[in-house]
Amino acid sequence: MTVLARGTVRTGGRVLPDGWVLLRGAEVLRVGDGPAPHADETVTGAHVVPGFVDLHCHGGGGASFGGSAEEAATAVAAHRAHGTTTLVASLVTRPVGELAAALAACADLVADGLLAGVHLEGPWLSPAHRGAHDPALLREPDPADLDRLLGTGLVRVVTLAPELPGGLEAVRRTVAAGAVAALGHTAADAATTARAVDAGARLATHLFNAMPPLHHRAPGPVGALLADERVVVELIADGVHLDPAVLALAARAAGPGRTALVTDAMAAAGSADGTYRLGDLDVEVSGGTARLAEGGAIAGSTLTLDRALRHAVADAGLELGAALAALTTTPAAVLGRTDVGHLEVGATGGAVVLDADLHLLRVLA
Repeated sequence: MTVLARGTVRTGGRVLPDGWVLLRGAEVLRVGDGPAPHADETVTGAHVVPGFVDLHCHGGGGASFGGSAEEAATAVAAHRAHGTTTLVASLVTRPVGELAAALAACADLVADGLLAGVHLEGPWLSPAHRGAHDPALLREPDPADLDRLLGTGLVRVVTLAPELPGGLEAVRRTVAAGAVAALGHTAADAATTARAVDAGARLATHLFNAMPPLHHRAPGPVGALLADERVVVELIADGVHLDPAVLALAARAAGPGRTALVTDAMAAAGSADGTYRLGDLDVEVSGGTARLAEGGAIAGSTLTLDRALRHAVADAGLELGAALAALTTTPAAVLGRTDVGHLEVGATGGAVVLDADLHLLRVLA
């Protein structure tokens, strides 16, 4: 069945004010402006945009990545209902054997295209900036462990602290395996951060969070990562992790093509307040904010990318095109994907139809 989506079409490179996109499933067959071809169904909205791409997501719909394949599928469906059609499953720190099992549980979803791969957020993180990761499980990078997990071919992103012994070599091994090396949960100074980027790191995991703050005499990882044009910075646009003014400042400092809005969502995304698990740790969600039951550290978010888009535009003041790029074309480029994150002929990431206030009307994927 073909579906015609009508509205102001933002393809990722063009803006068509009286535009239309003809899709079969998630594949774009034709794109145009003005008179449209026949389709089995027509969907009209204020904006037609590419399906969203999330680089950093731990779960949703009451389910977490890291459990069974069924739980992973539930989380994928929860975010797809909010416009995310390309999703990287993030795993929190666990023993390496358990991470290997969690990767295996995601294998079929990756093969079927429901997941764009897996993100290992730990265990190679700084104990001083562990966030919601179990400190007892953190460890220094070990080449055998890295090779075991990267060798599955399922890992797309690895977050690590480059100042750890073996950290820079871990960056190089990650890149050599074809994955993206991300810097986060780190106590690194600016010089060490710069060396890690020279070694191949190209992504900043949730910039500002779980790292030393920017200081005018000690720029640290925040300053080094924002200043380096080779790096894309993740920003969690939920109003909890970052003040809207800081979100706007970071997006302006990074400039076009270097900002990726991510959810860092845990199981409660798209679900109710209550008690959840993140890895082996209990999380209390109240008023949509997730915190560890013990210690109160922020433990991911309950965000979905449609909410992130509205927050970035309405509260942080980002221009709509820039905000959309931060959850479509830019994260797609981080993954090396040319088939998603845009709406041109041959793209397979589907489309999202929004009303004038950027509320989701339909996901076509």
